Amino acid sequence: MADTLKKPGLKLGFGLMRLPKLEDGSIDVPQTAEMTDMFIAAGGTYFDTAYLYPGSEEATKKALVKRYPRDSYTLASKMIINPSIKDAEGAKKEFSISLERTGAGYFDYYLLHALQVGNYKKYDEYGLWDFVKEQKKKGLIKHYGFSFHADPAILEEILTAHPEAEFVQLQINYADWENPGVNSRRNLEICRAHKKPVIIMEPVKGGILADPIDSVKEIFDRENNGLSYSSWALRFAAGLDGVFMVLSGMSNTAQMKDNLSFMKDFKPLNDHEHEVIRAAQQALNADKSIPCTSCGYCTKVCPKKIPIPDIFTVENRKKGSPEFRTVREYTIVTVGKGKAGDCIKCRRCEEACPQHLKIADLLEKCRWMEQ
Repeated sequence: MADTLKKPGLKLGFGLMRLPKLEDGSIDVPQTAEMTDMFIAAGGTYFDTAYLYPGSEEATKKALVKRYPRDSYTLASKMIINPSIKDAEGAKKEFSISLERTGAGYFDYYLLHALQVGNYKKYDEYGLWDFVKEQKKKGLIKHYGFSFHADPAILEEILTAHPEAEFVQLQINYADWENPGVNSRRNLEICRAHKKPVIIMEPVKGGILADPIDSVKEIFDRENNGLSYSSWALRFAAGLDGVFMVLSGMSNTAQMKDNLSFMKDFKPLNDHEHEVIRAAQQALNADKSIPCTSCGYCTKVCPKKIPIPDIFTVENRKKGSPEFRTVREYTIVTVGKGKAGDCIKCRRCEEACPQHLKIADLLEKCRWMEQ
């Protein structure tokens, strides 16, 4: 299946979600057009928008579609199921609206957007897999796949049920490589086992790794190579096996210039640079506000099957992350299991804990994530 996707000249994709804004809050189309010109001049071809990104598809039409021949670029958009979508027709209507907004005529890549525990079954119930297959037969979609935010078991379930998916878009970055709330490494391995090319989103974790915590900055600064913090994150992601494309949601010409400076002639991390990344990962994981070692003894005796170490890991990793990301990661680690609020304070876990943590009290403090 990987052979059906034409390898791009540039492994960097222009994510059109965080476009520059004017003072009135509208998208700065002239600057977006300038960024588009820079991207295409450097050999970039992959543009990524979505029905859900406010104003993005319209800006794409003005900055890209109206200004360049249709065969000179590839365009991706997405269809999402969220609480505002009440039925199959409402979901399918997104596709025609996206075509109208962009004026692109067809989508080179089309994604069922943000499959996660609360919505992934609805894509089947609403017949949306069959719908995108029909649009492909009509020539309105060249390739289709899905983006994903859930645990590995659900990813395995989806790929087993839908082997026709041509690619998967995953959240992968060095910070989330072993994060139980994201499972970057494990989800990538599952896609490799199913021979699915991977498009990476959030390689800089929504900008968090462009301006990481001080202990991580110090590690990169010691290299004294003049490279941006973003470059370490993007090169880590782009060098992973099976990765077809890495998306970067650039917000101004300076970010575009920086990303092109190291992605135009992309070179994977060397052995020493991988060691630097491992040191950065250790620094990110060093915050032990809850000094849990993830030994798992507590989970063996918990009558409510609460994944205590995973919950504590998500809580410890919240530093620097927007609240919605932490809540999403918490949802992933607790799906089908007990939640912090389910604790009955029997304290069997505390008797089993080698670190003698007051687990019941700590779980009480983690309940804020149950939104």
